[in-house]
Amino acid sequence: MKTNDKDELYIVTGVSGRTGSAAAEALLRAGKRVRVVVREASKEVIWSRWGAEVVFADFTDVEALNRAFSGGYGAYIISPPQYSSDTLFEQADAMARNIAEAVANSQLQKVVALSSIGADKPNGIGWIAMNRGLEAYLSRTEIPVSFLRAAYFMENWGPLVQAAEHGELPSFLAPLERKIPMIATKDIGRIAAEALCEDWRNVRILELEGPARYSPMDVANCVSRVLSKTIVPAALPTSAWPQALSGAGYSAPALAGFTEMTKGLNSGHISFAEDSGFERRAGTFSLGAVISAMVT
Repeated sequence: MKTNDKDELYIVTGVSGRTGSAAAEALLRAGKRVRVVVREASKEVIWSRWGAEVVFADFTDVEALNRAFSGGYGAYIISPPQYSSDTLFEQADAMARNIAEAVANSQLQKVVALSSIGADKPNGIGWIAMNRGLEAYLSRTEIPVSFLRAAYFMENWGPLVQAAEHGELPSFLAPLERKIPMIATKDIGRIAAEALCEDWRNVRILELEGPARYSPMDVANCVSRVLSKTIVPAALPTSAWPQALSGAGYSAPALAGFTEMTKGLNSGHISFAEDSGFERRAGTFSLGAVISAMVT
């Protein structure tokens, strides 16, 4: 990381999630002043013990966000999707608009925001449309902003790995032997912290993936090694997706968004363009390490 003045305050949202907590921890370990934005009082003690300032704000409240961002030098932004809501896309749009307004009002010097692979596509991307909207609003602030277009999260396999006890690993991704970019959320958080300590102008796109590309077959092989038993991947037909996700608490629009996004991944519509010209950064956590942590 580039060394910055100790008085510079870095603000991190989404610390209840994996990438936000990893980013805040990385900044604190680097000796930076950190303020975390939380929505629940139960999170205050944890982060205070780490040495972070704690403020409470909801992304639906612009004034609360203004206070949360006030005095900040830079911020890592994660806009939390409301998957249980029937209006999750409308809510995401409203929150993105509020975030951009508060960023501009508070005169932050730079912002790093979590986005996604596929955010460059205008349609056929499902959930990723929420990331695309956040990019659009923040780009209009004229504040230097870096968008982290992250690959498929390795941790997305968690519920499916837990369901692999009977010898089969269910997979929404197909074909089963096709490798796609994936990344660990700890790597996303670390890269976010590093990017936030850098200087750049205007809008910067960083494409993030892990140290290698992986297929559902690779995931099954990793689970097999950890469990010391044979696990084979099994592609779930689209018709089975609603039942497979019935316990996730998704609203009907959220389920439709998941379906469109996953079909886009499987068809190759959602992918990194090899000639995009954007900077690509690689994580260090292997799929095996992430799977092992899930199972053990």
